[in-house]
Amino acid sequence: MGRTALTKISVIGMGYVGIPVAALLADQEGLDVTGIQRRSQRSGWKIDVLNTGRSPFEGDEPGLDRLISRVVKKRRFRVTEDFSVIKDMDIVLIDVQTPTDGADHKPRYLSLKEVSRQVGTHLKKGSLVVIESTVAPGTTQFVVQPILERKSGLKAGRDFYLAYSYERIMPGRLLDYIINLPRIVGGVNKKSRDKAVRMYKKIVKADVLSTDILTAETSKTIENAYRDVNIAFANEMAMVCESLGIDVYEVRELINSRAERHMHIPGIGVGGHCLPKDTWLLGYGVKQYGRSPINPEFVQLARKINNFMPIHATEMIKEAFASRKVSLRNARVAIFGVAYLEDSDDVRNTPAYDLIRELEAHGTEVVAHDPYVQTFPEAELSRDLYHVVKGSDCIVIATKHKSYFKLNLNKIKSLMRTPIIVDGRNVLDQTKAEKAGFLYKGIGKG
Repeated sequence: MGRTALTKISVIGMGYVGIPVAALLADQEGLDVTGIQRRSQRSGWKIDVLNTGRSPFEGDEPGLDRLISRVVKKRRFRVTEDFSVIKDMDIVLIDVQTPTDGADHKPRYLSLKEVSRQVGTHLKKGSLVVIESTVAPGTTQFVVQPILERKSGLKAGRDFYLAYSYERIMPGRLLDYIINLPRIVGGVNKKSRDKAVRMYKKIVKADVLSTDILTAETSKTIENAYRDVNIAFANEMAMVCESLGIDVYEVRELINSRAERHMHIPGIGVGGHCLPKDTWLLGYGVKQYGRSPINPEFVQLARKINNFMPIHATEMIKEAFASRKVSLRNARVAIFGVAYLEDSDDVRNTPAYDLIRELEAHGTEVVAHDPYVQTFPEAELSRDLYHVVKGSDCIVIATKHKSYFKLNLNKIKSLMRTPIIVDGRNVLDQTKAEKAGFLYKGIGKG
């Protein structure tokens, strides 16, 4: 008997979405996966790291290191910068960033359009193309599909197949979320959808749900807008509790004692690639392709509240400095954590950006510590916590990395010029911090 023919898959974009899905697919019998990554100064180094069987992520990603090592050793996964390999591919997944820009928050599809042109140029007849990047509703059919058809000379749904399936990942749980969360798949027609569903069922243990492309795109942006709104509610109530002189975390615990209530956790801000932009993508899609000019104002207000939290933290620092006769202009502030998420090296849209900019606008010297992040141009960054603390007037806990729950407060205080802590993630016990001699301020704590 002859060997079963390999299904060749290309995953474009070796980031937090592309790497784990590529590795999981490469681990399945009968699948051969090629990652494609531009060799730019910022991210081209990932090609060499991945081809040696290592993960480029510094944060804790259970199982990913072993998985990448295994599929590279089996020669089922490799990474290249050569887009021409697409000509041999049966399936192409597109996982590139889709940021929003400017005051009007319009999507910037430079990478998505360029990759679509490359895919269309090399696309093989009968192939399946799947967009996994988060996009405004309508983008796959009105932006990507025409580019693919023009460049390839092929017709979507007839000569090649086109689908949209959004990721639901979170750093720290990349494999877990891909494998165990339900997958939503939309197709330009039934055959496109069915082909994509069959592929995802090879790696997803949960339900794989199918719909049309527009519904799938809209579901992704509304799903993230829903979470953003709930976080904004928690953040606004945190400021309410500060004003009343009570603890929002106690309030939250009392509310959530009722099983069908679930108040979210407040904090210093919302980061990551998706939440800070998906509300704007939703609004853009409605404006461009909706039948009536509705503007989703409620979710946009929530976005503004979450964007305000780093500014609110700066106001807390100002208040603390005023009580200790410290000038912002002459102060040194130590930021603990620049990743947007705990135990991760992901700094995309981290609230630390706005916090640092706010402080530096007042002439404040800002230094930062993070146990996972290697480079952070916004501020002087060190992995030596005590070096960062030395001579500082305030510590701001911006990320709840697990190591920050075990801080030696007495040693830290001895190194500081002014012992002030602003806790943006409810990491420290207020009573213990005050007993150690700190002026403690926490978001949501009166």
